[in-house]
Amino acid sequence: MTQRSQNFVSLNDHLCFSIYTTSRAIQRMYRPLLDDLNLTYPQYLTLVALWENGPQTVSQLGNKLDLDSGTLTPMLKRMEKANLIVRHRDVMDERVVLVELTEKGRRMQADSAIIPQTLLEKSGLDSDEWHTLNKTMKKLMVHVSE
Repeated sequence: MTQRSQNFVSLNDHLCFSIYTTSRAIQRMYRPLLDDLNLTYPQYLTLVALWENGPQTVSQLGNKLDLDSGTLTPMLKRMEKANLIVRHRDVMDERVVLVELTEKGRRMQADSAIIPQTLLEKSGLDSDEWHTLNKTMKKLMVHVSE
């Protein structure tokens, strides 16, 4: 039997493992809600970004969602086929592709309003704890992204 180093950190004490397992659990909780809307998790996040900020370029969406064009473009094509979004070239610069919600995409905002509330209710956190956790996670993300 080997002796553990003093710096050894068990799996359950790794913050990255806690974040990973929590993220997977949240996505499992979201799955039935998103299935009812016929959406994937990344599609839902794309819609949230569009609901929040209106029409955006593909590049802006990729940056917001931390998705490369190889992942984002096929997803946007599926969303366009489902009549959730439309993509078109910018009239000022045809190299730029803009993404906008369709009427169906805008209506989905009301249908999906239950999703964040469901997570908050299942979290065991009150509103203040929720906001503190979210603020702390954002701070961590900024620092580990540098």
